[in-house]
Amino acid sequence: MANVPRILAFAGSARLESLNKKLARAAALSVQAEGAEVTFLDLREYPLPLYDGDLEREQGLPANGRALKDLFLAHQGLLIVSPEYNSSISPLLKNTIDWVSRPVEGEPPLACFRDKVAALLSASPGALGGLRGLVHLRSILGNIGVVVLPTQVALTRAGDAFDAEGHLVDEGQRDAVESLARRLVDITARMM
Repeated sequence: MANVPRILAFAGSARLESLNKKLARAAALSVQAEGAEVTFLDLREYPLPLYDGDLEREQGLPANGRALKDLFLAHQGLLIVSPEYNSSISPLLKNTIDWVSRPVEGEPPLACFRDKVAALLSASPGALGGLRGLVHLRSILGNIGVVVLPTQVALTRAGDAFDAEGHLVDEGQRDAVESLARRLVDITARMM
């Protein structure tokens, strides 16, 4: 591949044993197998205060916000695995997007998001696999300039979906993740 895309992979969950983190790791391996360079990001390692315009005005962008912006800027693609909280996305994921989207002098508006390619996934023990939250995430990302792939993966009954090493046990689920990974790498490389 002439252009090797850099993909930032993460889950919108801080929980250590998060099903969405497991899916993010499995999907990141699939993206890597397709020839992309992958950085796995654990949002737990970048704590941020709840976004507050007054706080931003008084103290500026928090150090972890700047570190996250730098990571987003250094990658052309995003692999986002979003848990569903009450039919929407997690507060952690929304807060991350809000801080990373903040303008910085000398940087074009929404530089961390504009024209990035994103693949969306979710995992849930339920029958819908977190699908309702992906609708909201797709809308948010589209509104800030991200090219969101039309295909997505909502992993149902995720509590039983992984083996002891974190691999997907169901061939159909594995194929869906691998197909989405292939598409993410292909489209991202074409847009570089």
